[in-house]
Amino acid sequence: MRNVRPWRQRGVAVITALLLTTLAISIVASLFWQQQVQVRSMENQRLHLQTKWILRGALDWSTLVLFQDGIDHREYTSLDQVWATPLAETRLDQYVERERVEGENFDASLSGNITDACSRYNLRNLAKTRGHPEEDQVAILGRLLRNVQVDPGLARRIAVYVAAGMPVGAEPSGSETPATPVTGAPVKILQVEDLLAVQGVTPAIVERLRPFVTVLPETTLVNVNTAAPEVLAAVVPDVSMSEANTLIVRRKQAPWRDISYFATDVTHGQKSALPGVAVRSDWFLVDTRIRLDRAALDAQALIQRSGSMVAGGGPKVKWIRQQY
Repeated sequence: MRNVRPWRQRGVAVITALLLTTLAISIVASLFWQQQVQVRSMENQRLHLQTKWILRGALDWSTLVLFQDGIDHREYTSLDQVWATPLAETRLDQYVERERVEGENFDASLSGNITDACSRYNLRNLAKTRGHPEEDQVAILGRLLRNVQVDPGLARRIAVYVAAGMPVGAEPSGSETPATPVTGAPVKILQVEDLLAVQGVTPAIVERLRPFVTVLPETTLVNVNTAAPEVLAAVVPDVSMSEANTLIVRRKQAPWRDISYFATDVTHGQKSALPGVAVRSDWFLVDTRIRLDRAALDAQALIQRSGSMVAGGGPKVKWIRQQY
C-alpha cells in the first residue's frame, strides 16, 4: 500500500509559489529602485549644472559692476560706491527653465556681496624672497594679532611659514642663506586655512583672523578707505585702536581721494610717508550663495581689476572656490 500525503505536496507548492512571488517582487522593486536612483542622479546633475550657470552669470554681473566702478572712480575705492552694495536674496523661479510640477514648491534664489580684498592684510606681504621674512611686515602682523586679541608671538612663525613657501625663482641671489631655518618641505600659502600648518595656530585663531587677513597672488597695499580699524591700527605706525575708530568715522563723512589727504589726517598736518597704504583697490572677493531646489552652492571668487580700465584691462577672475 502506498503512503500518499497530498497535504505535504500542497504545502510545498504553496511555499514554492510564495518564494517565487517574493523573488519576483524583489526583482521588480530593485528595478524600480535603480530607476529612481538614476532619475534622481540625473536631476541632481541638472541642478548642479544650473547652479554653475547661475554662478557664471553672477560673476559676469560682478565683473561688469567692478569695470564700471573702475571707470567712474579711477583714483580711489570706497565703501559708498556701487560695488559695496550687497545683493539681497533674489528669487529666480521665473528665470530657471524646468518642467513645472503641480503642487511643487520650487525654490531658486541668488544672493551675494563683493568685498574689497585690499581692506585686509595680505599675508603674501610677509616675504619677498624665500626664507627671508620682511621684518617691517612681521611687526605689522604682530600689531594686527594684538588688535584682534591673538598672541602676537605667532607673527614670527607665520612669517617664517610664508617665507619658506616662496617659489624657487624668488630665491635671493648669491650664496646668501635663509635668515630663519625651516624644517620640512616648504608649502606655498594659498588661503587663510593654510595657517593651520603653523605651530600654535588653531581653527579658532583662523576664524578670528579670517575677517582681517587674506592671501593674494602678489603683494598689495591696504586700502584705508575700506580697511577695518584693527587693520588700520596695524599698518599705520603709532595709530591706536581709538584713533583708528576715529578715522573710520571720518571716512564715513567723506572718503580719502588721495593718500596725501589720509596722511594729513593721521599726522595732523605734518608731511609723512605711509608706504603700506593706498586709497585704491584692484583685488576683490565675490561671495555668492545659490539655492536651487535641493541643490545649494556657496562660492567665492577672486577678481583682479586692472589699473588701466580703458586700455582693455578689465576685471579678470583669478580663481573660484565652490562648496556644495
